[in-house]
Amino acid sequence: MTDLERDPYPVYERLRRESPVAFIPALGFHVATTKETCREVAANTEVWDGVISPAGGRTFGHPNVLNANGPEHDELRGMVEPSLQPAEVNRYIDDLVRPIARRYVEAIEDRGHADLVTHFCEPVSVRSLGDLMGLQSVDSDTLREWFHKLSVSFTNAAVSPTGEWANPDGFIPGDEARADIQRVVDPLIDRWIVEPDDSALSHWLHDGMPEGETRPREMLYPTIFVFLLGAMQEPGHAMASTIAGLWTKPDQFEQVVDEPKLIPRAIIESLRWTSPIWSAVARINKVDTTVGGTFLPAGSVVMLSYGSANHDANDYDAPSDFDLTRAPVPHLAFGAGKHACAGASFASEVCRIGLEELFEAIPNLERDDDHEIDFWGWGFRGPTELHARWEV
Repeated sequence: MTDLERDPYPVYERLRRESPVAFIPALGFHVATTKETCREVAANTEVWDGVISPAGGRTFGHPNVLNANGPEHDELRGMVEPSLQPAEVNRYIDDLVRPIARRYVEAIEDRGHADLVTHFCEPVSVRSLGDLMGLQSVDSDTLREWFHKLSVSFTNAAVSPTGEWANPDGFIPGDEARADIQRVVDPLIDRWIVEPDDSALSHWLHDGMPEGETRPREMLYPTIFVFLLGAMQEPGHAMASTIAGLWTKPDQFEQVVDEPKLIPRAIIESLRWTSPIWSAVARINKVDTTVGGTFLPAGSVVMLSYGSANHDANDYDAPSDFDLTRAPVPHLAFGAGKHACAGASFASEVCRIGLEELFEAIPNLERDDDHEIDFWGWGFRGPTELHARWEV
């Protein structure tokens, strides 16, 4: 697992070539690694139901928006989607995110150096989602702590040969985060029940419910945990990966800084190049089936590795290279099918606005060569640090 966290690409390149759907003993389930197999599984809802990895289920609880199916899934998607529809995101996103991004860039622009992951990308991401959800009273450091602890738990996926958790203590950080989240959010839910407002969580409680009724908080919490991990991690790490990718092509970096209209294109390439949710979505088959030449008896769990699919050489030339001029072939960073990421538009817009504000305020931003750029993660992936410097 440590090797996968450090650099999953060589392993998955081999799997794409030799066995596009393969059983991984260290995980205890199969992994789909090519674009074709990921799409085939994600699209065929007659055979495949959404499910979450065992470590994900242990982290979030059930049911959540990732592992619910049928009417239960429709209910949860109907609960979370209204504030995330592209037209609705376009209505509020600039007023929500731009002041946050400006605040964080103003805090660093006179320093001449910063770790952009710690001091810009992650804070902008967690603050934007936190405010959308109605968590303005929770400081950004606490939000970052929550998502990092949940990430440690979610990615604690290794199992022993007997199927037991290889590291049971790896779930302790997630347990701590969930307890703290409920301690903070319970009083807010108490207030929203009697005094609804325009926050996303207030709408989750009230929308679509009969007059005088709200959804039980027990129904909300597993999906709240999902959002406080995936929806906070994805925009921040996508933003950081976009900067890191552009730094590999200095001429392309200068072009994007000079032409901000190219920022969305750079984000799209970054999402393909280093998918933030690299391998964290799974399906379970209701009947015996064969995918990618592998027979899968009913009840087989298959993880869809979107980070691997987005490096499939059948679809992309030199996939390990970041290239802004690449022909725009659709990627799978936000998934596919009924369980595709509900927050795709929100995440992309947070990235866009964050980078617009950063590049406008610090156009002479450059990589600090005294620090390496280390990517980490197999389930979720992004730079651990991103040290930059500039003249002030």
